[in-house]
Amino acid sequence: MIELRKSSERGYADHGWLKSFHSFSFAEYHDPRHMGVGNLRVINEDRIAPGTGFGTHGHRDMEIVSYVLSGELGHKDSLGNGAAIRPGDVQRMSAGSGIEHSEYNHAPDATTHFLQIWITPNVSGIRPGYEQKHFADADKRGRLRLVASNDGRDGSVTIRADAAMYAGLFDGDESAVLPLAAGRRAYVFLVRGRLAVNGRVLGAGDAAHLHGEASLRLDAGQLAEVLVFDLCA
Repeated sequence: MIELRKSSERGYADHGWLKSFHSFSFAEYHDPRHMGVGNLRVINEDRIAPGTGFGTHGHRDMEIVSYVLSGELGHKDSLGNGAAIRPGDVQRMSAGSGIEHSEYNHAPDATTHFLQIWITPNVSGIRPGYEQKHFADADKRGRLRLVASNDGRDGSVTIRADAAMYAGLFDGDESAVLPLAAGRRAYVFLVRGRLAVNGRVLGAGDAAHLHGEASLRLDAGQLAEVLVFDLCA
């Protein structure tokens, strides 16, 4: 079965300095039909105005992945990490027993556009952790590149959750197939462009939830960038 979630159906918040679309219930946006898929809890598409950002705040027991689409995101945390996250980077922060961090757009004249992704961990109270890696466009061109997994395989960042995250770029006749194990769910989020998911066409900001499907096929891309999540039930 494939269930589509159109971009226009998402929750939306405009805080002036921050404009955010919520694929699932988050903060003041609540929809009992969209509380997450499997252990995927949050996909927020955020745009941070120049010279602004999230001040220092805390998290616990959550795997948080940041995926920058344009601009730059400045990160600092209570572990002593400080980094700039740029397009192509995947940053993982394991909140574990507790971590504080801030995220800022330090550019004077450019908006930072990024995805904030939360995945529920399969262990709680662990020591907080941080990891960041870059994945070149060439590695994602016409294929699904594993960028996050529970064991760090194939050079992906390691998340403490029963989940895997892939990124891909598709245009023209480029295509990819991902087998889905019995009992697993897949969630496809189209970052930009157009793309067919098992024959169903998605536009930018749209998503597809697959369950009971043997495989996932991506094709008919038009300047498409996509994230695919393989999730526990």
